[in-house]
Amino acid sequence: FGPLLLVTLGLGGAWVVSLRALEAYQPLFAVITLCFVGYAFHQLYIKPRQCAPGDVCEIPVVIKRQRIIFWLAVAVIAAMFSFPLYAPIFY
Repeated sequence: FGPLLLVTLGLGGAWVVSLRALEAYQPLFAVITLCFVGYAFHQLYIKPRQCAPGDVCEIPVVIKRQRIIFWLAVAVIAAMFSFPLYAPIFY
Protein backbone atom coordinates (compact mmCIF):
# COMPACT_ATOMS: atom_id res chain seq x y z
CA PHE A 1 0.00 0.00 0.00
CA GLY A 2 2.87 2.35 0.82
CA PRO A 3 4.52 2.33 -2.62
CA LEU A 4 1.16 2.89 -4.32
CA LEU A 5 0.54 5.90 -2.10
CA LEU A 6 4.01 7.29 -2.82
CA VAL A 7 3.56 6.93 -6.57
CA THR A 8 0.19 8.66 -6.27
CA LEU A 9 1.91 11.54 -4.49
CA GLY A 10 4.41 11.83 -7.31
CA LEU A 11 7.34 10.02 -5.74
CA GLY A 12 8.52 7.26 -8.02
CA GLY A 13 11.38 5.72 -9.86
CA ALA A 14 14.27 3.91 -8.29
CA TRP A 15 13.53 5.20 -4.81
CA VAL A 16 10.22 3.31 -4.62
CA VAL A 17 11.90 0.15 -5.85
CA SER A 18 14.26 0.27 -2.87
CA LEU A 19 11.25 -0.30 -0.59
CA ARG A 20 11.31 -3.94 -1.67
CA ALA A 21 14.00 -4.39 0.97
CA LEU A 22 11.18 -4.26 3.54
CA GLU A 23 9.45 -7.22 1.90
CA ALA A 24 11.36 -9.64 4.12
CA TYR A 25 9.72 -8.05 7.16
CA GLN A 26 6.17 -8.38 5.82
CA PRO A 27 5.20 -11.26 8.18
CA LEU A 28 6.52 -9.29 11.16
CA PHE A 29 4.52 -6.21 10.14
CA ALA A 30 1.43 -8.39 9.70
CA VAL A 31 1.78 -9.87 13.19
CA ILE A 32 2.31 -6.44 14.74
CA THR A 33 -0.75 -5.10 12.90
CA LEU A 34 -2.90 -8.01 14.09
CA CYS A 35 -1.69 -7.46 17.65
CA PHE A 36 -2.76 -3.81 17.49
CA VAL A 37 -6.14 -4.77 16.01
CA GLY A 38 -6.61 -7.35 18.77
CA TYR A 39 -5.71 -4.79 21.43
CA ALA A 40 -8.20 -2.30 19.97
CA PHE A 41 -10.90 -5.01 19.90
CA HIS A 42 -10.14 -5.82 23.53
CA GLN A 43 -10.41 -2.16 24.52
CA LEU A 44 -13.70 -1.67 22.66
CA TYR A 45 -15.56 -4.88 23.45
CA ILE A 46 -14.01 -6.87 26.30
CA LYS A 47 -12.47 -4.51 28.83
CA PRO A 48 -15.08 -2.82 31.00
CA ARG A 49 -15.10 0.95 30.63
CA GLN A 50 -14.01 2.95 33.63
CA CYS A 51 -15.48 6.39 33.14
CA ALA A 52 -16.19 9.06 35.66
CA PRO A 53 -19.72 10.43 35.57
CA GLY A 54 -20.01 13.00 32.81
CA ASP A 55 -16.98 11.80 30.81
CA VAL A 56 -17.20 11.53 27.04
CA CYS A 57 -16.48 7.78 27.10
CA GLU A 58 -19.75 7.29 28.97
CA ILE A 59 -21.90 8.52 26.08
CA PRO A 60 -23.34 5.60 24.02
CA VAL A 61 -23.08 7.53 20.73
CA VAL A 62 -19.32 7.94 21.22
CA ILE A 63 -18.86 4.23 21.86
CA LYS A 64 -20.94 3.38 18.78
CA ARG A 65 -18.86 5.72 16.60
CA GLN A 66 -15.63 4.25 17.92
CA ARG A 67 -16.82 0.77 17.04
CA ILE A 68 -17.90 1.84 13.54
CA ILE A 69 -14.52 3.44 12.89
CA PHE A 70 -12.80 0.33 14.25
CA TRP A 71 -14.65 -1.95 11.81
CA LEU A 72 -13.97 0.40 8.89
CA ALA A 73 -10.27 0.31 9.76
CA VAL A 74 -10.41 -3.51 9.97
CA ALA A 75 -11.97 -3.60 6.49
CA VAL A 76 -9.15 -1.44 5.09
CA ILE A 77 -6.54 -3.62 6.81
CA ALA A 78 -8.17 -6.77 5.41
CA ALA A 79 -8.13 -5.26 1.92
CA MET A 80 -4.44 -4.47 2.26
CA PHE A 81 -3.62 -7.94 3.61
CA SER A 82 -5.45 -9.60 0.72
CA PHE A 83 -4.00 -7.30 -1.95
CA PRO A 84 -1.53 -9.90 -3.25
CA LEU A 85 -4.51 -12.12 -4.08
CA TYR A 86 -6.25 -9.59 -6.34
CA ALA A 87 -3.25 -7.52 -7.48
CA PRO A 88 -2.84 -9.47 -10.76
CA ILE A 89 -6.21 -8.12 -11.89
CA PHE A 90 -4.69 -4.63 -12.16
CA TYR A 91 -1.71 -5.57 -14.33
